[in-house]
Amino acid sequence: MSESYHTPVLMTESVQGLNLKPNSIVIDATFGGGGHSAAILKQLGKDGKLIAFDQDSDAFANKVNDERFTAVNANFRYLVNFLKHIKCHGKVNAILADLGVSSHQFDTTERGFSIRGEAALDMRMNKNSKLSAKTVLNTYTEAQLIKIFRDYADLDNARRVASTICRQRISAPLKTTAELIKLLEPLTAPNKQAQFFAQVFQAIRIEVNDEMGALKDFLNQCLPALSAGGRIVIISYHSVEDRLVKNYLRSGNFENEIATDDFGRAKKIIEPITKKPLVPDEAEISANPRSRSAKLRIAEKL
Repeated sequence: MSESYHTPVLMTESVQGLNLKPNSIVIDATFGGGGHSAAILKQLGKDGKLIAFDQDSDAFANKVNDERFTAVNANFRYLVNFLKHIKCHGKVNAILADLGVSSHQFDTTERGFSIRGEAALDMRMNKNSKLSAKTVLNTYTEAQLIKIFRDYADLDNARRVASTICRQRISAPLKTTAELIKLLEPLTAPNKQAQFFAQVFQAIRIEVNDEMGALKDFLNQCLPALSAGGRIVIISYHSVEDRLVKNYLRSGNFENEIATDDFGRAKKIIEPITKKPLVPDEAEISANPRSRSAKLRIAEKL
């Protein structure tokens, strides 16, 4: 396994949060560069099992050579389907998901995730997916683009960004990341460009990969997949996904509504272990600046 493929965020805290036993059945829902998986395997005995999901076919060029390890080249939204297939549904002891884009995806310029360099407007995590950044930017209505930039990037000038894109594509479609950056540069101050374009690219990437839909599907399958006392550990990177994670790990739903019995008594099915999210310290942020926005939350099935 390559040590440089991906720098795991909050490695120690996330693996400790799984509360592993030697014979645990564990899901790494976002294999990425395999750093978290490698650390998990070190905690497991010969009867332990690790099942790793990743929709990016590049990830498993880096897979672990270990008989306890199973690689699943699929989006984590299909978690239950696979667990039923191998008769592990309801028997998993721990689930980990690191929701960030992997360092490999950012650093592979031609994938179009990075604001540096020039690449085709792609941003697909699954290379077989039909929807790309180019399609989103050149075919979505102005209203759809406004919603994406508001909901997924919190842009104050979402309407202006969307209208600028729509005016440009009348004369010529946007084809590359560099063209998009050049087009939108006048819409932000020079000292805020890095943050602005990171938000713009984030919003487009989330839409291309249906990240919020996939996250909801995945979270809704976590509790049924777990055995009693099983742990869920999730690392999120922006407010939209963290809100979904926080509510689900508090209540088992996205509305943060605690179920009650016939007498009005709370009937909790999940208990947060972390009352507030764990975040990287200054040393980790210095070593891995991409960890700056990470928030780690842990909960246990009751």
